[in-house]
Amino acid sequence: MTIYRGKPGAEFKEKNDGIYETKESASCPNLPPAENVVSGDGSVRRGLEQRHISMIAIGGTIGTGLFLGMGEALHKGGPVGLVLGYIVMGFVVYSMTVALGEMVTMFPISGSFTHYPCRFVDPALGFAVGWNYWYSMTIAVPSEIIAAAIVMNYWHIPVHTVVWLIFFTVTCCGLNFFGVKWYGESMRFIAALKVTAVVVLIIVGIVIDLGGAGQDRIGFRNFITPGPFRQLNGIPGPGGRFLAFWTVFIQASYSFLGTEMVAITAGEAANPRKTVPKAVTRVFYRILVFYIGSTTIVGLLVPSNHPDLLGGTGDATSSPFVIAIKGAGIRVLPDLINVVILVSAFSTGSSKLYGGSRVLFGLAKDGMAPRIFGRCTKAGLPIWALVATCSVSLLSFMSLDQKSSVVFNWFQNLSAMTGLLTWWSVLVSYLFFYNGLKNQGFNRNDLHYKAPFQPYMSYFGLIMISLIILLCGFDIFLHGNWSLSEFLADYLTLPIFVAFFLYWKIAKRTKRIKSREIDFVTGTRELDEMDAEERLKAFVPVTKWDKFIDWVSQHFEIFFIILNDLHSRIDSFFSFCLG
Repeated sequence: MTIYRGKPGAEFKEKNDGIYETKESASCPNLPPAENVVSGDGSVRRGLEQRHISMIAIGGTIGTGLFLGMGEALHKGGPVGLVLGYIVMGFVVYSMTVALGEMVTMFPISGSFTHYPCRFVDPALGFAVGWNYWYSMTIAVPSEIIAAAIVMNYWHIPVHTVVWLIFFTVTCCGLNFFGVKWYGESMRFIAALKVTAVVVLIIVGIVIDLGGAGQDRIGFRNFITPGPFRQLNGIPGPGGRFLAFWTVFIQASYSFLGTEMVAITAGEAANPRKTVPKAVTRVFYRILVFYIGSTTIVGLLVPSNHPDLLGGTGDATSSPFVIAIKGAGIRVLPDLINVVILVSAFSTGSSKLYGGSRVLFGLAKDGMAPRIFGRCTKAGLPIWALVATCSVSLLSFMSLDQKSSVVFNWFQNLSAMTGLLTWWSVLVSYLFFYNGLKNQGFNRNDLHYKAPFQPYMSYFGLIMISLIILLCGFDIFLHGNWSLSEFLADYLTLPIFVAFFLYWKIAKRTKRIKSREIDFVTGTRELDEMDAEERLKAFVPVTKWDKFIDWVSQHFEIFFIILNDLHSRIDSFFSFCLG
């Protein structure tokens, strides 16, 4: 059932086939026109199926954070700290993902991270969130390009680093200039490759741990020596171990960045009310299983004090998977792993460019960015938003003057903080959305997707993310750890976010939207029509049997009901017998 309400006292007028809209919906303040909201903003195309959406999100998440960046988390937190950190962060991400899924299913548009705060909280928050997320996506691209250049150094090819930086910058950007359908298929293929690689690595890791590679059985040896937790900065006792465990969160948050890509693709999804809920559920559980399995295997096989981890040497050998397999004496597999890491960096960078360009496009459509970024080609490509987003990838050349791993960590920390602020805003928007439904008398059971454990799950996620944002860089304040560059990487994003909020708040004199005034109507009409079309498609006769039933149904309705039920039972019986 679809919700047909807006502001209290709104007048309704009936449209075709029971579709309604309010008189206020056409002029709702701070919202883009209804036709833009529902049809992909009038220019992008709904060409992504559920298989594309799931794989784009998975492909954008399983990247260097898993294959390369996990080494630093193991180095700082120890094997148990690594696993626990990713498990806890997984539940935090789950709280955000399901909340986002409920809003996206109801209002699937491009630039949703801008639209939802504008619609449910305050337009000033939408402005800050939109530019923050664009920054988050674009700043992650140089990180992936640098990671790819680091991986190329593994083979000691006599080519200058600048060549690799140019090559990966051009290829990451170039892929995004093709149509969304072609892009979705290519990301689906690459994501499938990465998923296969993760599964193979987990299986190989189990074999190595049990001594099946011709080595001694490792078991839980590394959990005992050097120990399950690390002592941060030499701080003794439980305090030092807890602080080391806490440092894992910022790395884990970076690794999970990309799960929210489901929301970005919603504006270009075919039948989003059907595809998005499935994608939200499947993406999270797949990613959680991959990360928990990977962290467990890495913790079993690699000692946290290994000198080749990212906290040590900082070259391509820092991948904990490569360290483990080389230690087992397997010669060929490390090269294959580095190929997968290379493809991962490429695909993740491309996914970030896709997400950043769509968010900038949404900002322009909402009047929060220059209009030129809202223009599309005839094929539905937001060309100028994509060009602007691609230009930020040139920051990867900063690594030419610094150690590559150091610059990689800078961009990683910057991206993690902006991503955390985006997740924080999603949960804030959802709580306003939830209260709006409640105060206007809506039944959430009527929604196409209902997030579980609400609002408690959102409060849990909001509290945890707030703590991580405030304490993400606490270790630089410890004696002897001060670094201005690390401080800026950890906390520079926060005052910028606040400045964006205050600027729009003062310049536009925006006000917080009251729960009784939230508009739940604008942008639902086309989706209702889409649902109606799906229902009609379900009854289009194709086979001779269906045509016969259709003819009978037009003359003997009750007879049609009996025959259709009998046919369904017979079909179910044969399906059961044939397995």
